[in-house]
Amino acid sequence: MKIRNTQVKKQYNLFLTENPILRYINFSLLYMAQGAPEGITFYAIPAWLAINNKTPMEIASFLAVIGIPWSFKILIAPLMDRFTILSMGRKRPWVIFGQFGLIISFISIGFVPDPLNNLDGLMLAGFFISFFGAFQDVATDGMAVEVIPENEQARANGLMWGSKTIGVSATLVIGTALINSLGFSTAIPFMSVAFAFFILVPILFRERPGEKLMPWTKGKVSEYSKSVQLKSWIKIFKDLFKVIILPSSIFMAIGICFNGMLNGLVDTLLPIYTIQELGWSNTSYSEIYSITTLISGIFGMFAGGALVDFFGEKKMITIYFILTISLLAIIGMSSALWGYNQYIFGFILLATLLATFLSIAFFSSGMKLSYKTIAATQFTLYMAISNSGRAYGAGLVGILKESFSWEQIFLLIAIAPLISMIMIQFINFIKHKQSIQNFSHRSTV
Repeated sequence: MKIRNTQVKKQYNLFLTENPILRYINFSLLYMAQGAPEGITFYAIPAWLAINNKTPMEIASFLAVIGIPWSFKILIAPLMDRFTILSMGRKRPWVIFGQFGLIISFISIGFVPDPLNNLDGLMLAGFFISFFGAFQDVATDGMAVEVIPENEQARANGLMWGSKTIGVSATLVIGTALINSLGFSTAIPFMSVAFAFFILVPILFRERPGEKLMPWTKGKVSEYSKSVQLKSWIKIFKDLFKVIILPSSIFMAIGICFNGMLNGLVDTLLPIYTIQELGWSNTSYSEIYSITTLISGIFGMFAGGALVDFFGEKKMITIYFILTISLLAIIGMSSALWGYNQYIFGFILLATLLATFLSIAFFSSGMKLSYKTIAATQFTLYMAISNSGRAYGAGLVGILKESFSWEQIFLLIAIAPLISMIMIQFINFIKHKQSIQNFSHRSTV
């Protein structure tokens, strides 16, 4: 009876390392929380700017500026690996901090005076949303690498990224509707009230047994956290250097950079292309994009991780890139069909679906290549490189539009996934893991 009670207690506890269902719920909700502000800043606001006749250069500049904090996540990650309230967990205190900052900054963007004619103020407010979003993202990713077993990572990444796209979809369509009906300055603070719910997730769930729920509650540092916590900046950067100079890390960095550039190009292009070239309203664009991201999120949750589990990361990334290149070539050479809304809807749906599945496979690859001792720093380095590519891709749209036609731009964009696909072929997960085990063993001898 005692053994049975212990098993039941373990099954229903609220510790992430002990409860697989709780892990899936926790990280899915945290990623949905990341998607909510992105749905507004990266999609709803650009569409709103486009319908109000802002130029492609102005819209691209806004997206490039709000993408900057995501590029500097690598400066945040070592801070998290080095400092924390260890009795509350290695990354959980930082998740709470990032989530709280997101709520405050999300409210503040609604108080920008005359935002349509004050793009500098809008950019600044968007910058701070991205800044705290980057904090929450780094901490969540670091915690995921540490507490999710390797055999669950692909499935977890499917759920996480699927949840994020659902968060983007929901806030995009709701945010657009509220902006159009209530006005920008009223709609955004109104949405922040609902967004505040997500801070309960990191507050209620702990990483490991015995840890404190909050700084003033009972608890202590877990033995695992003691054993892996680094107390030296030199050690952090020395371990990071040893991992990132491994061949697979280098090829991963190049591949994920060009994939990020692809995302930045497409995400920035779509609202400008559909609204200013095809004559859609921002409501039509938001509804179509939200539907496609919702569908992609659902498929990602239930199929993205499963496909990676079954076929492997490299094979699936290659397939997704071949399909993406083909899709961009087809849309670029079929301008005669652009007047059919169903055709463009199909393009957006397939592009979003492939981007979601690629993100799941890349995230799973990044986790598999990460050294747990410096998990936040190494994984964040990959994500920072990806976001640098995304910010560059976003800024590139305005430059391309001044020199090329839309048909030519679609064909030029296909270069990014081609380069990324080539780089991924050189990754060797088994050899990389053996290298990590070798220098990890030497450091303990």
